[in-house]
Amino acid sequence: MGVVDKIREAGVVGAGGAGFPTHVKAAGKAEIVLANGAECEPLLRVDRLMMQKYPQLVVKGLKAVMEATGAQSGVICLKKHYHDAITALEQAVSGEPNIRLFTMESYYPAGDEQQIVYEVTGKVVPTGGIPLDVGAVVSNVSTLINIANALEGQPVVDKVVTVGGEVGRPVTLRVPIGTPYHLLIEAAEGPKSLDGYTIVVGGPATGKLCNDWDEPVTKTTGGLLVFPSSHPLIQKKTDQQEVDLKLAKAVCCQCNLCTQLCPRNNLGLGVEPHKAMRAAFMNNGKLLGDVNGLFSCCDCGLCSYYACNFGLSPSRMMARMKSGLRQNGYKPEKRIKGEVSKSFENTKVPTKRLMSRMGILQYDVETPLVEDGVTVSKVRIPLSMHIGAPSSPVVKTGDRVQKGQLIAGIPEKSLGACIHASLSGAVTDVTNTYIEISAQ
Repeated sequence: MGVVDKIREAGVVGAGGAGFPTHVKAAGKAEIVLANGAECEPLLRVDRLMMQKYPQLVVKGLKAVMEATGAQSGVICLKKHYHDAITALEQAVSGEPNIRLFTMESYYPAGDEQQIVYEVTGKVVPTGGIPLDVGAVVSNVSTLINIANALEGQPVVDKVVTVGGEVGRPVTLRVPIGTPYHLLIEAAEGPKSLDGYTIVVGGPATGKLCNDWDEPVTKTTGGLLVFPSSHPLIQKKTDQQEVDLKLAKAVCCQCNLCTQLCPRNNLGLGVEPHKAMRAAFMNNGKLLGDVNGLFSCCDCGLCSYYACNFGLSPSRMMARMKSGLRQNGYKPEKRIKGEVSKSFENTKVPTKRLMSRMGILQYDVETPLVEDGVTVSKVRIPLSMHIGAPSSPVVKTGDRVQKGQLIAGIPEKSLGACIHASLSGAVTDVTNTYIEISAQ
């Protein structure tokens, strides 16, 4: 069985949050493979800790993707202040002439895929395109570790998650996929219920709000951050379309600072948030200018959380517009609008400064890795935790399964990923959306 087949059989998907089935990416042809360990979001520590503890697996997974894609070079990208990870990786790449480290400043969003491609290669991925269009493959370091394990026949059955915010013991935990959120929060000595609290799933900038105590950890869950529901960040992330529109009409002065600081716009991709605001409050789509640029917005939220001095939400406005255009069948053209801005370096926003603006700097603490800190007796494994079609169950209620056993496969002739039991026990429920397993 070849590398791509082993990756597919193990159910490896992008662990950094996107969830793209990795076997599809590994089947392409590339010149360079970039290991993304820059961890874009503030407060999260997963990638940093994984590189520090499992550097050899990172390198093994990187070499496997290089082999599969025919790439001649591999680069591990991480931030300059990850001193322990750098030391560990330098030892791991010793004797690997085709693999090197690339260190980045701690700015937001340094871990953005297109930022990394440009920083390392000097090439810009076009709007509507992917890194392969410029000869690159980008894989999260946790994904590479899963690939290394896949080569040994070990499927993806657990996830490492940072738990932080309003908890007494900020920690990074390894748990079976399908573990309910509340077990992780309890292990981090967080609140006993969500009364007065809200969970941000992912990072504080791009993460989604959740008020369901029992939601399960998936293959892409990287962080659970607990905040008081009254925290300005939670209020900022709450989608209020009518309020956003009224504020845009009343307050937006078209200063265009949001556009000046937009990372994707500074790559020459024509992302202009101030024009989106103008088009919204004037109810005139023609004022958007080059509509194509909207589709290069990566939803990093820098325009909303940092650039706008009035606290408006251009990123949310653009997200709604992108959604509407997609629903109407619009497909972006694969092109680059202009040159990389001469101000590219000068517009990088330090992560600490962003956290201060977001009111979360006090939560920026160490979150040590604990790999066996949660006892789990029941998991509910979603059938859709990746880009593409939901997986198809191959087990039924009452079946007994072993940890690592295939429980759902890829639907025929569709983009998808295999799913394996994260717990040994009995299948207690199978629905169109999940498979439940209880330890017995």
